[in-house]
Amino acid sequence: MRRTLALLAVAGASMIALAFLVPLGLIVRGIAHDRAISEAERQASALVPVLAITTAPDRLTRAVASTGMPERIALHLPDGRKIGAPRAPARTVASAARVSRAVTENVGDDLLLLRPVTLENGRTAVIEIFIPPQDLTRGVAASWAVLTGVALVLMIGSVLVADRLGARVVRASRRLGHAATSLGAGDLSVRIDPEGPAELVAAGEAFNAMADRVIQLLAAEREMAADLSHRLRTPLTALRLSLDHLGPEAEQSRRALGRLEAEVDEIIAAARQPSRAPVLVHCDAAHVLRERLTFWSALADDQQRPWQLIGATGQVRIPVAATELSAVVDALLGNVFRHTPQGTAFTVTLHQGSDAVGILIADAGPGIADPETALRRGTSGAGSTGLGLDIARRLAESSGGALRIDSSILGGAQVQLWLRTDQHETPSRTARRWARKKDATQDLQDESH
Repeated sequence: MRRTLALLAVAGASMIALAFLVPLGLIVRGIAHDRAISEAERQASALVPVLAITTAPDRLTRAVASTGMPERIALHLPDGRKIGAPRAPARTVASAARVSRAVTENVGDDLLLLRPVTLENGRTAVIEIFIPPQDLTRGVAASWAVLTGVALVLMIGSVLVADRLGARVVRASRRLGHAATSLGAGDLSVRIDPEGPAELVAAGEAFNAMADRVIQLLAAEREMAADLSHRLRTPLTALRLSLDHLGPEAEQSRRALGRLEAEVDEIIAAARQPSRAPVLVHCDAAHVLRERLTFWSALADDQQRPWQLIGATGQVRIPVAATELSAVVDALLGNVFRHTPQGTAFTVTLHQGSDAVGILIADAGPGIADPETALRRGTSGAGSTGLGLDIARRLAESSGGALRIDSSILGGAQVQLWLRTDQHETPSRTARRWARKKDATQDLQDESH
């Protein structure tokens, strides 16, 4: 912005200089030309009284010498005699003698002033004054230099003023941008002191009001989450008491209930904590998948569901917390168990790309008729709230990835959870690659089956 304003100032000052200084330069040149001719006319006028008194060559010679510039003056007498240093040809002198006023003639590169003087008996003498070229431009170069300096000073001054104004605008814009970045990173305490033009001041005040509103909304959300979590404690406690009466055969259910109570405790603790800037975390996606499939395998065996875990042999690091990935995997697998008949097969595939990791959960169930509607929270149908897919989508988007739903090779639905691992690339560029990754993922599924 500062560079643009400086260029605009230079352009404006240049146009002003061209509009005013160029005509002034031409006027100065014309004044110098007229001054030289006026000086020549004055010299000629000084010799007119001498010619009116006498035409004696010796006296005229002394008169020419007394002017101090005899090399520039010549006298053309009526009888053809010449005194001084004549330069004009006879034809030019004769033409000047026929007029009654002084004229200027260009003879080659020289400029001559010819002044006719009428003597007694009607005869005419001509005074010739040579005007050197340097007299015609005397002082013009210095004047043009002064005008050029004025133009440069005008441009430099306008650039400095524009730069100061631009610096003020840029400083206010950068402060607003840095504050917005900090707020987006989780620093809710950031505020700015509005400065700059009225528009930026209004934007700064709106930013401060927005930050205050965000704090209020987050506080209300935390209170609501904590309240809901507390309400879950009563039914969970009743459920645990019921499971305690069932004996050892309910051990697996008690473990699941313990994990649910731990998740509720984490939600309450997180809801009560003030918001902080996000911390970069990582986890091993392969390890999380192996752990969660071990948990779900018992239920799958009870329901006689064939299942397979593909690609989760080595270590695959992704930029999300292990607890968040576990919750998402549990939600997606829970959807498989909830919305497909018993005995329906499913597969979980871990695909590692150059800048993204994909977790693909496919089943042989009836599929999802409207994938786009299913991705909208609360509209998945079939008695579901759609929170599982919404949690998965938000986890994918938090890393710059995406969530996709399409048909699987098993005949049912396939949920693709793509997590971006290259954090230096913008999410929009990564999102444009999902279509290309889909084909590669389909080939991987074909090979595994």
